[in-house]
Amino acid sequence: MTTPHITRVQPIRPRGLKVRIHLDGGEPFEITLEALERSRLGVGDDLPPDRQHQLINDDQDIRVRDAAFNLISYSARTRAELKRRLRQKGFRPARIDVCLDRLEEMGFVDDKAVAAAFVRDRLLHRPRGKAALSSELRNKGVAGDLATDTIDQVFETQETSDTDLAREMATKWIARQNAGALEALASDSGSPAKAKARRRLIGYLSRRGFRGEAMGEGMTVAVQIARERGAETF
Repeated sequence: MTTPHITRVQPIRPRGLKVRIHLDGGEPFEITLEALERSRLGVGDDLPPDRQHQLINDDQDIRVRDAAFNLISYSARTRAELKRRLRQKGFRPARIDVCLDRLEEMGFVDDKAVAAAFVRDRLLHRPRGKAALSSELRNKGVAGDLATDTIDQVFETQETSDTDLAREMATKWIARQNAGALEALASDSGSPAKAKARRRLIGYLSRRGFRGEAMGEGMTVAVQIARERGAETF
């Protein structure tokens, strides 16, 4: 059986980063220019099946790496997020794992750094309690222990706490309420209006990840502010 050889290397526009390999037997196939350059193959070289298989395998390694870099260039992503997106693009799990292992060794994939950046961004733009932040990080594929440690470290660095944030969020909630809601919240009675105002405030703080002591502190601050404003206007 005659060994096929390369008869033409055709650049594929617009950028020429992929090429079409033509053989004197069989259908042409496309690979990345990088894979071809690594192989040191060119026009006139033999391309037996085993070497063609290796060339295509190298090409797929390059494609999954480039796809991962492209995803990272748009947004910092955890390993789990990258793996999910790469699988959606049709790459095999085993190939993805090898690629991500290499990128992790090179420092391009770092769940701790991504988690810390995410928490800092949340504190700056959309403050949340530790429970909500932990849930969001787990949804991004960050391991539970790593999520907890990272949140604690960022909170310490930013010199804040769950109770500080709960007070801040409760204060913002109070600022958006009408006089009727403030009067009900400040009331010493057990009226349905007061119960409704408390439920709304509890729901607001709970959805933002505040629990236990932080929740209680937020409630206390809200009632205090409502009473202070009530003394001025009611």
